[in-house]
Amino acid sequence: MTDAAPVASAIPKPPARSAGSWALDVLVWGGIAALLLYSIEAVDLANLPQLVTNSDRIQTFAADLLRPDFSDWRLFVAKMWETVQIALWGTFLAVFLGVPLGLAAARNIAPIWVVTPVRWVMNLLRSVPDLVMGLLFVVAVGLGPLAGVLAITLNTAGVLAKLFSEAVESIDKGPVEGVRATGALPLHEIMWGVIPQVAPLWTSFALYRFESNSRSATVLGLIGAGGIGQVLFERMNSFDFNGVSAVVIIVIVAVTLIDMLSQAMRKRLL
Repeated sequence: MTDAAPVASAIPKPPARSAGSWALDVLVWGGIAALLLYSIEAVDLANLPQLVTNSDRIQTFAADLLRPDFSDWRLFVAKMWETVQIALWGTFLAVFLGVPLGLAAARNIAPIWVVTPVRWVMNLLRSVPDLVMGLLFVVAVGLGPLAGVLAITLNTAGVLAKLFSEAVESIDKGPVEGVRATGALPLHEIMWGVIPQVAPLWTSFALYRFESNSRSATVLGLIGAGGIGQVLFERMNSFDFNGVSAVVIIVIVAVTLIDMLSQAMRKRLL
């Protein structure tokens, strides 16, 4: 028998970064720090000490908020339920708009002459705030929840279309090529090669936007687009901070329940 030679285990050197990589990091993070310092005056951070100097006002306001008035709880709950329905219909319609837009905006399945204009439309829908769209639809269809539904639909459609297209662009090409090898049409490739891969992500995106829209629908009520926001605006204008506190509590409870329901649906569907 021969003695086995000891195996020398060399300690690997730590990964080294090039000078160019370090310079890029310094440039990026230094630029962010410089931008933050430059923006101090623009965002009025110098008035931050007023949180302490105006403590009497804050204490009075907080004292009213800590004594919620639920005498009109039936009205609050009814309006909150209306807000949830606005968010539900807005998200539902947005998904039907977002699916074809997302497929048409995916560079790996649509030609560039289709992708480019569709992405312009998506950018337009995402860029216009919900409140602006809500004001336009209030003028078009009048005060009420329909204006809120339409505003949420268009804005959410732009957001979901972008998320849907990015999910499509990250799919595995294997299943699509396998469907194509059978002689299937392009529509069949999408149905059997693309949709099964992106359906879980699409479902997650839609549920998340429903949660977000439940809060957005509350804000849309401030411009007369229906829901609990209109009641909140009226209570704030009348300096009924006890009523404001009750409305806020109901909104928090409703959003929490929606979040719990959304998580349960994710576990069930994904």
